[in-house]
Amino acid sequence: MTVVDTQPSALRAAPIPPDGMYEGPRDLRRLPEGWEERPYERFELVPHGRVIGAGIRGVDLSQPLEPALREELNRALLEWKVLFFRGQHLTSAQQRGFARHWGKLETNPLLATGSSEDVVRFDKSAGTTPTFENVWHTDVTFRERPALGAVLQLREVPPVGGDTLWADMAAAYDNLPPQVKDRIEGATAVHDFIPGFARFYGPERLAAFQEAFPPVEHPVVRVHPETGRRMLFVNTSFTTRITGMEREESDRLLSFLCRQAHVPEYQVRFHWQPGDVAFWDNRATQHYAVNDYAPHRRVAERVAIEGDRPF
Repeated sequence: MTVVDTQPSALRAAPIPPDGMYEGPRDLRRLPEGWEERPYERFELVPHGRVIGAGIRGVDLSQPLEPALREELNRALLEWKVLFFRGQHLTSAQQRGFARHWGKLETNPLLATGSSEDVVRFDKSAGTTPTFENVWHTDVTFRERPALGAVLQLREVPPVGGDTLWADMAAAYDNLPPQVKDRIEGATAVHDFIPGFARFYGPERLAAFQEAFPPVEHPVVRVHPETGRRMLFVNTSFTTRITGMEREESDRLLSFLCRQAHVPEYQVRFHWQPGDVAFWDNRATQHYAVNDYAPHRRVAERVAIEGDRPF
């Protein structure tokens, strides 16, 4: 009589690192808990993604916004994090006028400007400086009061490529392993403009701005001032270390946290046409401009809105 061994063989050890990425389902919650979802009455909203990104139809951004329309657009921004408006073809003055409905406009002496000092102009073609493309980041977190949001318009679009992606950092926080959430609870991190800008500016130019932009500390997990959602608030371009940690531990944890923006389920990707406008909540997102269009030209103008101090 043959005896068959039904006991499973021992499985070789191959554990996933404690700060590795994991397969499996993700919690894709678009709205804060307890948030009342209501229909939009003053425009048509078309979702572009599960948790982030929506197109807005039926709004002319060249015209002043009535208070009720502004409030409904703000609710859409809070619920979808980035809004897309096709074919607006705004003048710089009209683009600035739209953005001012959300607050005072921000200037950035580190970047090229358009028709006024509060319009940043990205004119990209072969051989030009690739400022803040091909990297996930949140704008100006090196400031004490990072931007609330930004309004970007594409004035010239390459025949292929040049898309922009946004990631929902509330979804990124929701899906962190519990042990990682425990490690970063109450933690702060240092943000500095130099690492991000050193990719394309020399030491002399950077040194001229050191006094104006000293390093600042922000919470690793930010609370959204309007929705109350908890969001990851670190990024590759400007976050240099987690306060109070040894360098090796800080580098490893920051690397893991910054990689969360790379998860496709948290993202939306937008393919631009001339005159399109995107309006995003800089408090809740990271974005990534794809530089895959050489040797063609891509011209964009951005207006940013001053924000508050993260808590």
